[in-house]
Amino acid sequence: MESFRNKIDINNIPQHVAIIMDGNGRWAERHGKARMTGHEHGVEAVRAVVEGAGEIGVKHLTLYAFSTENWNRPKAEVDALMGLLVHAIEMETDSLMKNNVRLDAIGDIEAMPDPVRKQLEQCILRLSKNTGLNLILALSYSGQWDILNSVKKIAKDVVEHKLKPEEINNKLFRSYLSTSGVPDPELLVRTSGEYRISNFLLWQIAYSELYFTSKLWPDFRKNDLFEAIVDYQNRERRFGKTSEQLMS
Repeated sequence: MESFRNKIDINNIPQHVAIIMDGNGRWAERHGKARMTGHEHGVEAVRAVVEGAGEIGVKHLTLYAFSTENWNRPKAEVDALMGLLVHAIEMETDSLMKNNVRLDAIGDIEAMPDPVRKQLEQCILRLSKNTGLNLILALSYSGQWDILNSVKKIAKDVVEHKLKPEEINNKLFRSYLSTSGVPDPELLVRTSGEYRISNFLLWQIAYSELYFTSKLWPDFRKNDLFEAIVDYQNRERRFGKTSEQLMS
């Protein structure tokens, strides 16, 4: 297997990588296993990618762990996923601490079951003084929820005379999003061969480079992340300008 680690330009690492972790269910089906087995093996992929991102100097890694739409899945699967989340957070905390990883979460966290929310809050607090990779879990999250929630907060501040309508611009709106204080992702990765965004970071990925791979999430490892980084580094990011403008 070709190694991509040595092909990475260490001076051109994206500050923020976001990943839509897709394919756990299909992985389980291909292996003749229950769907939850796919989710369990997906935790191994998370561990590998977190380690890989930290090794090459990525500063922020956002993982789409559970969308608002996922609540519509069969109750038994949702309950099992919530149990797996609690277990995974508990089991991985020591490893994250050892690797100097901070932890944050975005989304409608109040909608999560109490055991998940409490375990998450404890882990975030324990890792809060770490200075390495900032791992962001998107839980009960959707891009539309994020934008609507920001609009509601802005409207409230306008009504309470804390903000004037004419002060509202892109920079201010960004400060009301759940990712406030974090740079927009330069690279968005989606596994499993699907070519859609699935309601993820809709505002924030306006100029992200998109990378799609057919590999199912439980099979995704460091080298797959490194391959995505190399692909990103071979692209020209113009932000609406021409190539000639960038070179002048």
